Amino acid sequence: QVQLVESGGGSVQAGGSLRLSCAASIRGLYCMSWFRQAPGKEREGVATAYGRRSIWYNDSVKGRFTISQDNAKTTLSLQMNNLKPEDSAMYYCAADPQQCRTPTYWGQGNQVTVSS
Repeated sequence: QVQLVESGGGSVQAGGSLRLSCAASIRGLYCMSWFRQAPGKEREGVATAYGRRSIWYNDSVKGRFTISQDNAKTTLSLQMNNLKPEDSAMYYCAADPQQCRTPTYWGQGNQVTVSS
């Protein structure tokens, strides 16, 4: 069983920065992603690192968030800058050895709260 352990998050004022990290218990997962879910809203993808070095961002975070991985693909990070109140949500790390659409493994979630 693959384990994903998240850290980081917290509370910040609008315009501030936070960083999330996710440590995987195995190396070389094909796809590692960040998802978020706010109360009353559907879960949405935030950013994904997949394949050799491909990256995808949700349009709402482009230019503000940066996803990164270590070379062994055991640690996934999300640097979040210029945070907005609408970024407030529970953020989840997710991973899969073969595809990105429906990740098999999920972290426990970390709360990010941005106040105006």
